[in-house]
Amino acid sequence: MKKKQNRTAEIVRVSYRGIGVNLILVLFKAVVGFAAHSISVLLDAVNNLSDALSSVITIIGTKLAGKAPDKKHPYGHGRVEYVTASVIAILVLFAGFTALKESVQKILHPDETGYSPVSLVILAAGVAAKVVLGKYFQKKGKMLNSDSLSASGTDALFDAVISFATLVAAALNMIFGWKLEGILGVLISVFILRAGVEILRDTISSIIGVRADEELTKKLKKTLCRYPEIQGAYDLMLHSYGPERYFGSVHVEVADDMTMREFDALNRRVVADIYADFGVLLTVGIYAANNSHRLARRLKRAVRQEVAKYPLLMQMHGFYLDEKKKLVSFDVVYDFQMKQPDETVRKLREDLKKRFPSYHFHVNLDSDFSE
Repeated sequence: MKKKQNRTAEIVRVSYRGIGVNLILVLFKAVVGFAAHSISVLLDAVNNLSDALSSVITIIGTKLAGKAPDKKHPYGHGRVEYVTASVIAILVLFAGFTALKESVQKILHPDETGYSPVSLVILAAGVAAKVVLGKYFQKKGKMLNSDSLSASGTDALFDAVISFATLVAAALNMIFGWKLEGILGVLISVFILRAGVEILRDTISSIIGVRADEELTKKLKKTLCRYPEIQGAYDLMLHSYGPERYFGSVHVEVADDMTMREFDALNRRVVADIYADFGVLLTVGIYAANNSHRLARRLKRAVRQEVAKYPLLMQMHGFYLDEKKKLVSFDVVYDFQMKQPDETVRKLREDLKKRFPSYHFHVNLDSDFSE
């Protein structure tokens, strides 16, 4: 809980710094824009104002996401951060469309501008400030696992590109009298729109539900397999209810002669350790392994040989032989590229039945969630 509070407080602090920088840039660029009669500089100032608004949205979203779970939302409000990032993406798209519209009008109806060396210095300082701010937001967004800060960082870096183009256009206008604001504005608008689409796509994917981070799943499985009682960890599924808030489930393979008392002690230890180390609240199920049974080992090798004939069957696990019922059960993990997994499993059962006609085979299909 303390870690979560520290994360929320840091995101808010970073956002306040962003608001301060953007409001200073708004003030200076507005002065330059009005003095030079430059629509592009004034639009840049408005864009900085929208960035300050993005930081306000980030603060509101982070505070809402940090609310404690309640009866209606027992898993907390962490996914509000994804909604916040989506709102920022929409603001980026709006800024892109606005810049495109104004740039086209600037091409069709160019007007006279009057820049001064002081104006160029202020614009150059604005570019430098936005680059620093953008890198800072992205660094903090990655460090704090905040999509909202990362989105604001991307937005700030694209703003730096806009400001730089405005600076170049202003310099060329001063030196040669060239009027390139509109053309540069159109090119930059396209890049802004692309960035907005990418941010929106990523945040919507997070809301829908995406594969858990591969590095995290590998670390979790590696940690689980360090326990001497656990022979393997499979079927790991993680559900995100916002950054830094994971609930999950996993099956661990243990010896079939382990007592319930022994497994309960192991389960309590595992759940506590995983939560302390990774912040993941894990539910642990079991696969009983009868690896000490000679016939079971022989059948297991034969099953692996048959499974290996199907390249898109990525893994076999959870093997168990019930000698009394002549029943063999196991799970197979299939690649999402497999078009007809049920048909593949049917063929696999037929192949196994031909090799071992006195046995029945139960095959459970697992999707490739974390392999």
